[in-house]
Amino acid sequence: MPAGSLTGAEGLSYAAAGVDIEAYERVLEKVKPLIAATHGKDVAVGVGPFAGLYALPGGGHLAASADGVGTKIKIAIAAGSHRGIGVDIVNHCVNDIATAGARPLFFLDYFATGRLDPEVFTQLIEGMTAACREAGCALLGGETAEMPGVYALGDYDLAGFIIGLVEAGRNPDHARIKAGDVLIGLPSSGLHTNGYSLVRKVFEDVPLSRVFPELGRPLGDVLLEPHTSYLDELGRLRWKGAAHITGGGILGNLPRCLPDRLGARLDRKAWTAPPIFELIRTRGRVADDEMYGTFNMGLGMIVVVDPSEVPAGAAVVGEVVRHSGPDRVVIS
Repeated sequence: MPAGSLTGAEGLSYAAAGVDIEAYERVLEKVKPLIAATHGKDVAVGVGPFAGLYALPGGGHLAASADGVGTKIKIAIAAGSHRGIGVDIVNHCVNDIATAGARPLFFLDYFATGRLDPEVFTQLIEGMTAACREAGCALLGGETAEMPGVYALGDYDLAGFIIGLVEAGRNPDHARIKAGDVLIGLPSSGLHTNGYSLVRKVFEDVPLSRVFPELGRPLGDVLLEPHTSYLDELGRLRWKGAAHITGGGILGNLPRCLPDRLGARLDRKAWTAPPIFELIRTRGRVADDEMYGTFNMGLGMIVVVDPSEVPAGAAVVGEVVRHSGPDRVVIS
Protein backbone atom coordinates (compact mmCIF):
# COMPACT_ATOMS: atom_id res chain seq x y z
CA MET A 1 0.00 0.00 0.00
CA PRO A 2 1.26 3.56 -0.63
CA ALA A 3 2.31 5.71 2.31
CA GLY A 4 -0.66 7.55 3.73
CA SER A 5 -3.23 4.85 2.98
CA LEU A 6 -5.67 4.27 5.80
CA THR A 7 -5.45 0.55 5.08
CA GLY A 8 -1.68 0.45 4.71
CA ALA A 9 0.85 -0.70 7.26
CA GLU A 10 2.60 2.61 7.88
CA GLY A 11 -0.32 4.79 8.89
CA LEU A 12 -0.78 8.44 8.04
CA SER A 13 1.65 11.32 8.33
CA TYR A 14 1.45 15.07 7.77
CA ALA A 15 3.92 14.84 4.89
CA ALA A 16 1.91 12.06 3.24
CA ALA A 17 -1.16 14.29 3.55
CA GLY A 18 0.68 16.96 1.56
CA VAL A 19 2.36 19.18 4.18
CA ASP A 20 6.14 18.78 4.57
CA ILE A 21 7.23 20.97 7.48
CA GLU A 22 10.85 19.80 7.24
CA ALA A 23 11.01 20.90 3.60
CA TYR A 24 9.70 24.33 4.60
CA GLU A 25 12.32 24.62 7.33
CA ARG A 26 15.08 23.78 4.86
CA VAL A 27 13.87 26.45 2.44
CA LEU A 28 13.54 28.97 5.26
CA GLU A 29 17.14 28.42 6.31
CA LYS A 30 18.19 29.04 2.71
CA VAL A 31 16.40 32.39 2.46
CA LYS A 32 17.10 33.70 5.97
CA PRO A 33 20.21 35.63 4.81
CA LEU A 34 18.09 37.45 2.23
CA ILE A 35 15.57 38.40 4.90
CA ALA A 36 18.24 39.42 7.40
CA ALA A 37 19.78 41.74 4.83
CA THR A 38 16.66 43.93 5.07
CA HIS A 39 16.99 44.38 8.84
CA GLY A 40 18.44 47.57 10.18
CA LYS A 41 19.46 48.37 13.73
CA ASP A 42 15.84 48.86 14.77
CA VAL A 43 14.93 45.19 14.19
CA ALA A 44 15.43 43.62 17.61
CA VAL A 45 14.11 40.15 16.71
CA GLY A 46 13.66 38.83 13.18
CA VAL A 47 12.67 35.49 11.65
CA GLY A 48 12.46 32.55 14.04
CA PRO A 49 10.47 33.50 17.15
CA PHE A 50 6.68 33.69 17.18
CA ALA A 51 6.75 37.47 16.66
CA GLY A 52 9.16 39.95 15.14
CA LEU A 53 10.19 42.93 17.27
CA TYR A 54 10.92 46.46 16.05
CA ALA A 55 12.55 48.87 18.49
CA LEU A 56 10.78 52.16 19.24
CA PRO A 57 12.53 55.41 20.17
CA GLY A 58 12.75 55.77 23.92
CA GLY A 59 12.25 52.07 24.66
CA GLY A 60 9.58 49.52 23.99
CA HIS A 61 8.97 47.51 20.82
CA LEU A 62 6.35 46.87 18.22
CA ALA A 63 5.58 43.16 17.90
CA ALA A 64 4.30 41.86 14.56
CA SER A 65 3.06 38.54 13.25
CA ALA A 66 1.22 37.16 10.22
CA ASP A 67 -0.55 33.83 9.89
CA GLY A 68 -3.32 31.86 8.24
CA VAL A 69 -5.95 29.30 9.19
CA GLY A 70 -4.80 26.54 6.84
CA THR A 71 -7.12 23.90 5.47
CA LYS A 72 -9.46 24.15 8.45
CA ILE A 73 -11.24 26.42 5.96
CA LYS A 74 -12.19 23.33 3.93
CA ILE A 75 -14.01 21.96 6.98
CA ALA A 76 -15.81 25.27 7.44
CA ILE A 77 -16.88 25.33 3.79
CA ALA A 78 -18.19 21.76 4.02
CA ALA A 79 -20.09 22.58 7.22
CA GLY A 80 -21.32 25.98 6.03
CA SER A 81 -20.04 27.53 9.27
CA HIS A 82 -17.49 30.34 9.02
CA ARG A 83 -17.73 32.60 12.08
CA GLY A 84 -15.27 30.47 14.05
CA ILE A 85 -12.68 30.84 11.29
CA GLY A 86 -12.73 34.60 11.92
CA VAL A 87 -12.11 33.96 15.62
CA ASP A 88 -9.34 31.52 14.74
CA ILE A 89 -7.27 33.92 12.68
CA VAL A 90 -7.37 36.71 15.26
CA ASN A 91 -6.61 34.51 18.27
CA HIS A 92 -3.79 32.73 16.46
CA CYS A 93 -2.11 36.06 15.75
CA VAL A 94 -2.85 37.44 19.23
CA ASN A 95 -1.18 34.41 20.82
CA ASP A 96 1.91 34.75 18.64
CA ILE A 97 2.66 38.30 19.76
CA ALA A 98 1.58 37.54 23.34
CA THR A 99 4.65 35.27 23.60
CA ALA A 100 6.71 38.48 23.25
CA GLY A 101 4.79 40.17 26.07
CA ALA A 102 2.85 42.33 23.62
CA ARG A 103 -0.54 44.00 24.03
CA PRO A 104 -2.43 43.87 20.71
CA LEU A 105 -2.99 47.24 19.04
CA PHE A 106 -4.53 46.51 15.65
CA PHE A 107 -5.28 43.70 13.24
CA LEU A 108 -5.66 43.51 9.46
CA ASP A 109 -7.02 40.69 7.31
CA TYR A 110 -6.59 39.43 3.76
CA PHE A 111 -9.59 37.57 2.33
CA ALA A 112 -9.35 36.01 -1.15
CA THR A 113 -12.04 34.01 -2.92
CA GLY A 114 -13.22 32.84 -6.30
CA ARG A 115 -16.50 34.70 -5.93
CA LEU A 116 -17.56 36.86 -2.99
CA ASP A 117 -20.35 35.26 -0.97
CA PRO A 118 -21.83 38.00 1.26
CA GLU A 119 -23.00 35.52 3.92
CA VAL A 120 -19.58 33.85 4.22
CA PHE A 121 -17.81 37.22 4.35
CA THR A 122 -20.23 38.55 6.97
CA GLN A 123 -19.72 35.50 9.20
CA LEU A 124 -15.94 35.88 8.99
CA ILE A 125 -16.08 39.57 9.88
CA GLU A 126 -18.42 38.78 12.80
CA GLY A 127 -15.86 36.30 14.13
CA MET A 128 -12.90 38.61 13.62
CA THR A 129 -14.56 41.62 15.24
CA ALA A 130 -15.71 39.56 18.23
CA ALA A 131 -12.18 38.25 18.79
CA CYS A 132 -10.66 41.71 18.29
CA ARG A 133 -13.01 43.20 20.89
CA GLU A 134 -12.08 40.43 23.31
CA ALA A 135 -8.36 41.14 22.76
CA GLY A 136 -8.79 44.90 23.00
CA CYS A 137 -7.47 45.59 19.50
CA ALA A 138 -8.91 47.33 16.45
CA LEU A 139 -9.74 45.64 13.16
CA LEU A 140 -8.03 48.45 11.29
CA GLY A 141 -8.56 47.33 7.71
CA GLY A 142 -7.80 44.64 5.20
CA GLU A 143 -8.04 43.48 1.60
CA THR A 144 -10.83 41.57 -0.10
CA ALA A 145 -9.89 39.98 -3.41
CA GLU A 146 -12.08 38.12 -5.89
CA MET A 147 -9.78 35.87 -7.92
CA PRO A 148 -11.71 33.50 -10.22
CA GLY A 149 -9.33 31.09 -11.84
CA VAL A 150 -7.06 31.11 -8.82
CA TYR A 151 -9.70 29.99 -6.31
CA ALA A 152 -12.55 27.68 -7.23
CA LEU A 153 -16.00 29.16 -6.79
CA GLY A 154 -16.95 28.60 -3.15
CA ASP A 155 -13.34 28.38 -1.96
CA TYR A 156 -11.56 31.12 -0.03
CA ASP A 157 -8.45 31.83 2.03
CA LEU A 158 -7.93 34.06 5.03
CA ALA A 159 -4.73 35.55 6.46
CA GLY A 160 -4.19 37.85 9.40
CA PHE A 161 -1.62 40.49 10.34
CA ILE A 162 -1.27 41.92 13.83
CA ILE A 163 0.74 44.66 15.52
CA GLY A 164 1.16 44.91 19.28
CA LEU A 165 3.10 46.98 21.78
CA VAL A 166 5.72 45.63 24.16
CA GLU A 167 6.23 48.29 26.76
CA ALA A 168 9.79 49.04 27.87
CA GLY A 169 11.01 46.41 30.30
CA ARG A 170 8.08 44.07 29.60
CA ASN A 171 9.57 41.77 26.94
CA PRO A 172 10.59 38.33 28.29
CA ASP A 173 14.30 37.64 28.64
CA HIS A 174 14.86 34.08 27.45
CA ALA A 175 18.43 34.24 28.72
CA ARG A 176 16.99 33.99 32.25
CA ILE A 177 15.57 30.54 31.52
CA LYS A 178 17.55 27.84 33.30
CA ALA A 179 17.51 24.09 33.89
CA GLY A 180 15.02 23.30 36.63
CA ASP A 181 12.49 25.90 35.52
CA VAL A 182 8.92 24.60 35.40
CA LEU A 183 6.73 24.15 32.32
CA ILE A 184 3.06 25.07 32.74
CA GLY A 185 0.59 23.86 30.12
CA LEU A 186 -2.40 25.98 29.13
CA PRO A 187 -5.11 23.72 27.71
CA SER A 188 -6.26 23.94 24.12
CA SER A 189 -9.88 23.80 23.00
CA GLY A 190 -8.94 21.13 20.46
CA LEU A 191 -7.01 21.21 17.19
CA HIS A 192 -6.92 25.02 16.99
CA THR A 193 -5.60 25.89 13.49
CA ASN A 194 -3.00 23.33 12.48
CA GLY A 195 -2.77 19.76 11.26
CA TYR A 196 -5.97 19.90 9.23
CA SER A 197 -4.53 18.44 6.04
CA LEU A 198 -3.77 15.29 8.02
CA VAL A 199 -7.10 15.46 9.87
CA ARG A 200 -9.01 15.73 6.60
CA LYS A 201 -7.17 12.65 5.32
CA VAL A 202 -8.03 10.70 8.46
CA PHE A 203 -11.73 11.56 8.21
CA GLU A 204 -12.05 11.88 4.44
CA ASP A 205 -14.96 9.39 4.21
CA VAL A 206 -16.72 10.44 7.42
CA PRO A 207 -19.75 12.80 7.41
CA LEU A 208 -19.23 15.87 9.58
CA SER A 209 -22.58 15.10 11.21
CA ARG A 210 -21.35 11.77 12.61
CA VAL A 211 -21.24 11.59 16.40
CA PHE A 212 -18.36 9.43 17.65
CA PRO A 213 -19.12 8.13 21.18
CA GLU A 214 -15.82 9.40 22.52
CA LEU A 215 -16.51 12.92 21.19
CA GLY A 216 -20.16 13.15 22.26
CA ARG A 217 -21.10 15.64 19.56
CA PRO A 218 -20.89 15.94 15.77
CA LEU A 219 -17.40 15.59 14.29
CA GLY A 220 -17.76 18.88 12.43
CA ASP A 221 -18.43 20.78 15.66
CA VAL A 222 -15.29 19.33 17.26
CA LEU A 223 -13.09 20.07 14.23
CA LEU A 224 -14.35 23.66 14.04
CA GLU A 225 -13.88 24.46 17.74
CA PRO A 226 -12.26 27.94 17.73
CA HIS A 227 -8.66 28.65 18.61
CA THR A 228 -8.26 29.70 22.27
CA SER A 229 -6.75 33.08 23.16
CA TYR A 230 -4.20 33.00 25.99
CA LEU A 231 -3.75 36.76 26.30
CA ASP A 232 -5.45 37.07 29.69
CA GLU A 233 -3.81 33.96 31.16
CA LEU A 234 -0.34 35.14 30.15
CA GLY A 235 -1.12 38.47 31.76
CA ARG A 236 -1.78 36.75 35.09
CA LEU A 237 1.41 34.67 35.15
CA ARG A 238 5.01 35.67 35.89
CA TRP A 239 6.79 33.88 33.08
CA LYS A 240 10.17 33.79 31.36
CA GLY A 241 9.20 32.29 28.02
CA ALA A 242 6.12 31.03 26.21
CA ALA A 243 5.63 28.71 23.24
CA HIS A 244 2.48 28.91 21.14
CA ILE A 245 1.89 25.32 20.01
CA THR A 246 0.81 25.59 16.38
CA GLY A 247 2.31 24.17 13.16
CA GLY A 248 5.09 21.76 14.13
CA GLY A 249 3.29 20.69 17.28
CA ILE A 250 4.91 20.49 20.70
CA LEU A 251 8.17 19.11 19.31
CA GLY A 252 8.64 21.95 16.85
CA ASN A 253 7.43 24.89 18.92
CA LEU A 254 8.56 24.40 22.51
CA PRO A 255 12.28 24.72 21.63
CA ARG A 256 11.58 28.13 20.04
CA CYS A 257 11.28 29.76 23.46
CA LEU A 258 14.33 28.04 24.98
CA PRO A 259 18.01 29.03 24.83
CA ASP A 260 20.08 26.76 22.59
CA ARG A 261 21.74 24.94 25.46
CA LEU A 262 18.45 23.86 27.02
CA GLY A 263 15.70 21.36 26.24
CA ALA A 264 12.50 20.15 27.87
CA ARG A 265 11.19 17.00 29.50
CA LEU A 266 7.41 16.55 29.53
CA ASP A 267 5.32 14.11 31.56
CA ARG A 268 2.56 12.85 29.27
CA LYS A 269 0.46 11.80 32.27
CA ALA A 270 0.41 15.38 33.60
CA TRP A 271 -2.40 16.55 31.31
CA THR A 272 -5.45 15.14 29.56
CA ALA A 273 -5.75 15.76 25.84
CA PRO A 274 -9.19 16.25 24.26
CA PRO A 275 -10.43 12.91 22.87
CA ILE A 276 -10.18 14.10 19.24
CA PHE A 277 -6.41 13.51 19.35
CA GLU A 278 -6.68 9.86 20.36
CA LEU A 279 -9.35 9.34 17.70
CA ILE A 280 -7.01 10.78 15.05
CA ARG A 281 -4.13 8.64 16.28
CA THR A 282 -6.04 5.36 16.28
CA ARG A 283 -8.13 5.91 13.17
CA GLY A 284 -5.16 7.08 11.10
CA ARG A 285 -2.61 4.85 12.83
CA VAL A 286 -0.50 7.96 13.30
CA ALA A 287 2.80 7.42 15.11
CA ASP A 288 3.32 9.19 18.45
CA ASP A 289 6.23 11.28 17.12
CA GLU A 290 4.03 12.36 14.23
CA MET A 291 1.22 13.34 16.60
CA TYR A 292 3.49 15.41 18.86
CA GLY A 293 5.24 16.94 15.86
CA THR A 294 1.97 17.99 14.20
CA PHE A 295 -0.64 18.78 16.86
CA ASN A 296 -0.84 20.70 20.14
CA MET A 297 -2.04 17.49 21.86
CA GLY A 298 -4.17 19.46 24.29
CA LEU A 299 -1.62 22.16 25.19
CA GLY A 300 -2.18 25.36 23.22
CA MET A 301 0.52 27.28 25.07
CA ILE A 302 3.44 26.09 27.19
CA VAL A 303 4.89 28.63 29.60
CA VAL A 304 8.29 28.63 31.35
CA VAL A 305 8.21 29.86 34.95
CA ASP A 306 10.56 29.87 37.90
CA PRO A 307 9.71 27.10 40.40
CA SER A 308 8.96 29.79 43.00
CA GLU A 309 6.40 31.43 40.67
CA VAL A 310 4.12 28.45 39.99
CA PRO A 311 0.58 29.54 40.95
CA ALA A 312 -1.76 27.27 42.86
CA GLY A 313 -3.71 24.96 40.59
CA ALA A 314 -1.40 25.40 37.60
CA ALA A 315 -0.96 22.38 35.31
CA VAL A 316 2.74 21.57 35.64
CA VAL A 317 3.55 19.39 32.63
CA GLY A 318 7.35 19.22 32.74
CA GLU A 319 10.61 21.01 33.32
CA VAL A 320 13.48 22.65 31.52
CA VAL A 321 16.58 20.44 31.31
CA ARG A 322 20.08 20.71 29.93
CA HIS A 323 20.04 19.72 26.29
CA SER A 324 22.05 16.66 25.31
CA GLY A 325 21.40 14.27 22.46
CA PRO A 326 19.39 14.72 19.27
CA ASP A 327 15.98 15.49 20.81
CA ARG A 328 15.43 18.84 22.54
CA VAL A 329 11.99 17.77 23.74
CA VAL A 330 11.51 14.41 25.44
CA ILE A 331 7.98 13.24 26.25
CA SER A 332 7.61 10.21 28.48
